[in-house]
Amino acid sequence: MRGGRHTGHDRAQIGQMAMKWWMWLVVALVVVVAGSMAFWLTAPRAKIAPDELEALRPALAAELPADTKQAQAALAKARADIAKLKPPKKYIVIDTHANLIYYRTEDEVLFKAVCSTGSGGELVDTTSGRKWIFSTPRGVFKVNSKLVDPWWRKPDWAFIEDEETIPKDESERYDPEMLGQFAMGFGNGYFIHGTIYQRLLGVSVTHGCVRVGDEDLKKLYDMVTIGTPVYVF
Repeated sequence: MRGGRHTGHDRAQIGQMAMKWWMWLVVALVVVVAGSMAFWLTAPRAKIAPDELEALRPALAAELPADTKQAQAALAKARADIAKLKPPKKYIVIDTHANLIYYRTEDEVLFKAVCSTGSGGELVDTTSGRKWIFSTPRGVFKVNSKLVDPWWRKPDWAFIEDEETIPKDESERYDPEMLGQFAMGFGNGYFIHGTIYQRLLGVSVTHGCVRVGDEDLKKLYDMVTIGTPVYVF
């Protein structure tokens, strides 16, 4: 630059610098867009549980009539169907992906603890061909029982898994220690209960039930009442 004016050489340098800045800007935009697309493609999609889907179905399938009043009525019904999914005052949430259990309201987490949920493993009885998949069921449930010092009745798969003969004597099926001090049933033989395998909390290792540590289980048991909704995802 001479006398406040740019020479041809100066203008060339400035042009090169501007081109570099534009190139870096384009590269940055490409990286951001590509990263966003990769996240969108790989992020886990939320699954709607069967009970939730059934409740949503009328709302999702509704086609608003051409008549204004009928359309308003159909929209009100759709909103009412969706409102049915809103949980009541207090409820349990079980996150099977993170192995966490919550007791909460709509606005506040009252309790949170590490748990263990279903492994997703499969067991096949080579003799009979029977098959079991050990997953914690997803969906909406309710606490339907509360037990102190529960006994576990070992099902057939427990003996098959341990390569033991299935007993004919019913009394040989009962184990007084496996479920811990407390248990809360939420349907179809699934329970939130204690465990003798404390070191495995936080790992998906169960046969479908939800294991919780002793101290956390006692706190949760004391807070929860029969009929408390349980949301599992």
